[in-house]
Amino acid sequence: MTASSTLVEQLTPNEIVAALDKHVIGQDRAKRAVAIALRNRYRRMQLPEQVREEVMPKNILMIGPTGIGKTEIARRLADLAHSPLVKVEATKFTEVGYVGRDVDAIIRDLVSMAVRMVENEMAEEVSERAEAAALESLVNIMQPPSGRREEPRNPFQIFLQGISPPPASEPETPAIDRATAEAKREDLRRRLRDGLLDDEMVEIEVPETRMPTVEIFSAAGLEEMGVNFQDMLGNLLPKRTKRKKVSVAEAKEILANSELQALLDMDEVSREAVRVVEEHGIVFIDELDKIAGRESGHGPEVSREGVQRDLLPIVEGSTVMTKYGPVRTHHILFIAAGAFHATKPSDLIPELQGRFPIRVELDPLTKDDFVRILTEPKNALVTQYVELLRTEGLEVRFRQDAIEEIAEAASLVNQRTEDIGARRLHTVMELLLDELSFSASEMQGETRVITKNYVRSRLKDILESEELSRYIL
Repeated sequence: MTASSTLVEQLTPNEIVAALDKHVIGQDRAKRAVAIALRNRYRRMQLPEQVREEVMPKNILMIGPTGIGKTEIARRLADLAHSPLVKVEATKFTEVGYVGRDVDAIIRDLVSMAVRMVENEMAEEVSERAEAAALESLVNIMQPPSGRREEPRNPFQIFLQGISPPPASEPETPAIDRATAEAKREDLRRRLRDGLLDDEMVEIEVPETRMPTVEIFSAAGLEEMGVNFQDMLGNLLPKRTKRKKVSVAEAKEILANSELQALLDMDEVSREAVRVVEEHGIVFIDELDKIAGRESGHGPEVSREGVQRDLLPIVEGSTVMTKYGPVRTHHILFIAAGAFHATKPSDLIPELQGRFPIRVELDPLTKDDFVRILTEPKNALVTQYVELLRTEGLEVRFRQDAIEEIAEAASLVNQRTEDIGARRLHTVMELLLDELSFSASEMQGETRVITKNYVRSRLKDILESEELSRYIL
């Protein structure tokens, strides 16, 4: 998989920041930090092999309240680099010995995501061959070739499916008839390729997907056990098929998927996925501040420090066993985040602190930031609502003073109540457009202009009453 390394090679840190600016407003220091980390991956790959192994990623710790862009920066970075990314919350894990997910599940989830990515990429490479093979299979079903002999069947299959064995021989078809039949097949092939027969019905054989049910009573999920029972049972039992009547368009899709699975080498997919995770994987650990702090010593509770100590080997570099093979975590990039209101980064155990050398404090969002968030990003929030209502035939336009009033309202509520950052804009917009959203289906062909006065009238009671704003916004 060379897509990520090729893309990073083409992007300088300045260009990475510019690409992130299309989706995330502000937070320039955080963008610079992740841009350098991403570029360093490309730089590392250019080093001699003996030096490359020694260069470790510089993990990042983002500090700031919720809703200011920490998760969005990591997500957009992974999209930009075509890298597998898994987002986890530190509070969902327990130390070894307690019931719950252990931290190794982070890497197993990351590998599973990489397998899907690599499988999709490889599927695109062979999709044309799969479609051609599916088309030929459909031609053989609808217009069997002249003089074709059925292959001898496995006696065990004959016994299971109750199919009579084919006759020992068939009479030869004259050459003229064969030529006519082939001309018909070619005409059928052309019409299928052009989609002229998509609405016709055809009967095809499809594999049965129903598998025997196996119930496992375990504290850990099947993904924790590293065993795929469906694959295991599927290999032990004979493949069964059933006949199904579908449209030609659906038959082409079903047959193409079947051919695609036959063309894909899943062993190669697994190997490549493991390599991609080891070289380009990104893990985003949220709510790290919730497991910071020393033990209180009051009663039996899941040790927060124990979770930190379990995370440490993964972050500093170890080998995790997955169902796709062993995965080394030495060069996976870890980005951690937390508000750190009640605790400080120094409350983490010293070993874990040292594994996040880059500390970035994100800035609280201001009214001006809210104005930009509403309008500047690609598919900004205002654009989303306009397009949603346009599907009903209602044209909604926002004046600039209305957008500034929305930003002012969100900023004010954040100051009065809990600061949830840009997520406050969603609650304000929903309340503002509640009436139009409800009646839009009955307002087809109309145009509504959202003004400053309209915003004030819709939000007046909420903004004037601090108690109401706490409950509603």
